[in-house]
Amino acid sequence: QVQLVESGGGLVQAGGSLRLSCEASGRTFSSYAMGWFRQAPGKEREFVAAISRSGSSTAYVDSVKGRFTISRDNAKNTAFLQMNTLKPEDTAVYYCAAATLPILTPTHPNTYAYWGQGTQVTVSS
Repeated sequence: QVQLVESGGGLVQAGGSLRLSCEASGRTFSSYAMGWFRQAPGKEREFVAAISRSGSSTAYVDSVKGRFTISRDNAKNTAFLQMNTLKPEDTAVYYCAAATLPILTPTHPNTYAYWGQGTQVTVSS
């Protein structure tokens, strides 16, 4: 069992930056690929970024490439999402998730077994 707690969300102006953190409980954090998803009102949950267990491989949705960076610190059981050049369309609740299947950088939500409670990110124009 893994518990995930996100933090770092908030209100920011367009062009600004935020850094989301996802702290995991337990001693097996390095055995999970980690992902970030987001869900805007009235829309389906969307894949944003994923990182492999070691951190050597990453994947991003096209709309955030070059602006967002996913990373992890296995010694601190924490994953991060650095978000730069934020746009109003990035407004959503952001969720981190842990994947138990042996997929390097999973992008489908069904491949993730554990989810955090979400943190709100609001980007004003």
